[in-house]
Amino acid sequence: MKTVLFVCTGNTCRSPMAEALFLHRQGDMGWKARSAGVFAEMGAPASLNSVEAMAEIGVDISNHRSQPLTLVLVKEANLIVTMSASHAAHIRDRFPEVGNKVFLINAFGTSKVPADVSDPFGGSLNTYKRTRDEIDRALSDLILFIRSELK
Repeated sequence: MKTVLFVCTGNTCRSPMAEALFLHRQGDMGWKARSAGVFAEMGAPASLNSVEAMAEIGVDISNHRSQPLTLVLVKEANLIVTMSASHAAHIRDRFPEVGNKVFLINAFGTSKVPADVSDPFGGSLNTYKRTRDEIDRALSDLILFIRSELK
């Protein structure tokens, strides 16, 4: 089974939402999804606003627990998808051997604009919903990429 690893900073907002949305939307692709943070603590729950924003669309991330990015996680992943260019740079610096499978989440669309997904940390529920929707739009292109390029 192939694995996509979503990476953000603390693994309590963006990457858990991306992981859950990917699993929710992938259809019959059969990929596994995981998430981690470049500066994450082990075992922190998803932020309350992340949980609420996802529950609004019928996706439950209440059992999510954060984990730091490790060599094992990056080596197990077939594709590493980051929320920001700085996350991608961090991974390439720390784990140069996996640099060829690290991509910014917004790099899969037709425009391939290297735009970061905004960090909602500490923001209102509406901020988290906007971030959720931004990730969801980017996942459409990611899923098309996987279906066409990484079968």
